[in-house]
Amino acid sequence: MNPTTFPKSGYESVGGLVFFGRMLDKIRLHAARQLPEDYNLGKGLDARMCRFLQVEYDAVTAKTLTEKDDAAVLEWCFAQGRRPSEDDALYFNAYMTKRGWRDESSEKIKEAKAKRGLSERDDLQTTFDLQDLDEERK
Repeated sequence: MNPTTFPKSGYESVGGLVFFGRMLDKIRLHAARQLPEDYNLGKGLDARMCRFLQVEYDAVTAKTLTEKDDAAVLEWCFAQGRRPSEDDALYFNAYMTKRGWRDESSEKIKEAKAKRGLSERDDLQTTFDLQDLDEERK
């Protein structure tokens, strides 16, 4: 894998939803054999996104590999599953962007920082923060 090829940041949004574009990037990079094996596919936050939209990950994968436009894939998801209300999207985005901060994943974030020798980095508080660090965005 080219070390500069990474999926989008989870903080980036598509159609008003954070993480969605990252999930699609991971699908495409995996299909091109450019995604490291330690990236979750269809689990973790990918699964949470699919449950939120009420779509199956395998169906999203199939659509993503035939459609290059992330917004078009999102519209397809809305048609297949559900279109969240503005409030639902607001709550979901807040949850996703704060994952690991003062919740049941906080200990995992603390351990991941220690493993990297970054325990003193108070700016690294969420899953997205660690992903951005690992992918050289932070």
